Amino acid sequence: MKYDVIGIGNAVMDMIAPVDDFFLSEMAIQKGIMQLIEAERADFLHGALPDYQVIPGGSVANSVAGVGNLGLKTAFIGKVNDDEIGRAYVDQTRAGGTVCPNDPVKGGDLPSSRSMILVTPDGERSMNTYLGISSEVGPQDVPEDVCSEARILFLEGYLYDKDKGKQAFETAAKLTRSAGGQAGIALSDPFCVDRHRDDFRKLVKELDYVIGNEHEWKSLYQTDDLSLALETAAGDSGLIVCTRSGHDVVLVRGSEQASAPVKEITPVDATGAGDQFAAGFLYGLATGADLATSGRMGCVAAAEVISHYGARPEADLKELFRKEGLI
Repeated sequence: MKYDVIGIGNAVMDMIAPVDDFFLSEMAIQKGIMQLIEAERADFLHGALPDYQVIPGGSVANSVAGVGNLGLKTAFIGKVNDDEIGRAYVDQTRAGGTVCPNDPVKGGDLPSSRSMILVTPDGERSMNTYLGISSEVGPQDVPEDVCSEARILFLEGYLYDKDKGKQAFETAAKLTRSAGGQAGIALSDPFCVDRHRDDFRKLVKELDYVIGNEHEWKSLYQTDDLSLALETAAGDSGLIVCTRSGHDVVLVRGSEQASAPVKEITPVDATGAGDQFAAGFLYGLATGADLATSGRMGCVAAAEVISHYGARPEADLKELFRKEGLI
């Protein structure tokens, strides 16, 4: 296979700015949540930002970048416009070593997507995301030569918010799995699960692995009992992973169950913790590590990314894995 891990999801440029609580109240931003905004609001907030970093983002794109940091061959399938933000997104992604098969769309109807991520001194992030053209990704954007050459495909649950995204997702999964690869999904967030519960329950049964946090799993099976939710999921799926903020990660594959301990650290910026957990876990899956080791790899990668601004690793993750005795 040409690629170890590929992903399909929203291509969103992150604009990360350290701010105080006063700035949030001045801008009428609710702290700690992800808010979808329209283009006019995006332009206003962009203009009001103090100093900020510009880093390619999007949940699955961040995970793929993390896997690339670990030395595996990666590709990311997304959609950007041929504007300043879109060109920078593709250039930076490729410069980071990830194949970006889709060039910016010339004359696209919508601007490229961006997320203003406002980080307060307590490490809490408040995200204001304009989805733009990235949410228009469809089956025509899925390159057969990439998907059929991938060992592992990682899908973003948010794509289910549009029919064409759902079709892109299903096209990619079919191509990868028919060529002998594995396909899995991140549940994305509890509200996303609420919107697409029936589809996601079906996917849990059809795909090779599913990653979610405790709130997403409970939402999926409409219960407050996490044990019951995971027991049901384990009966449905080949491999399930449940992250629990500050607590051990639970991994279940058939009759095999493992847990991975989390070492608590105070976050500088919580952006990307789940994305990089997925990166570490997928690296373990791609390299044949056992469940407990794969889970621990995810925890180490997540701990690295919350120790600095931005949703992508800055340290050499492989070196961190070596120090932990994981490789």
